[in-house]
Amino acid sequence: MDPIEEKTSKTVDIYRDTWVRFLGYANEVGEAFRALVPKSFVWGSYAVATVYVTADAVDKGKKAAVAHGDNPGKTTRVAVAVVDTFVWQALASVIIPGFTINRVCAASLHLLGKTTKLPLPVRKWTTTAIGLSTIPFIISPIDRGVDYLLDASIRKVYNEEEKHK
Repeated sequence: MDPIEEKTSKTVDIYRDTWVRFLGYANEVGEAFRALVPKSFVWGSYAVATVYVTADAVDKGKKAAVAHGDNPGKTTRVAVAVVDTFVWQALASVIIPGFTINRVCAASLHLLGKTTKLPLPVRKWTTTAIGLSTIPFIISPIDRGVDYLLDASIRKVYNEEEKHK
């Protein structure tokens, strides 16, 4: 099949293939702006990212339910789809990148305060720019790391259960 035809005939996953995916990065943006905005804005950005993660997990559960119809083990397969998606997304989209951007920004603000005579507002905006510019560089390594972590832990449990059926 022609690669162009294959792409157009492929089902679009709204949570992975559209602009909706960027909602999963809301907390990283919130962390980058932490020095400039009220804490409620940062917590709100985590709420947006968490809703995205939950919606993706529910969507994958619904798709697994449809794919498995009335076959034996349907409930387990749906649960695995939901749990795997939720854990992966929570780690790769919210927890690890949020912590990473938080620490990059905190270190940047601290270092700028110790090594420059820039006024505080300039240091805060610089910190925000550093945090925002860091986001594209951390996504792939974190995704790969979370894949490795889950493959080495809970996905082994899923695979063992499948072998015993």
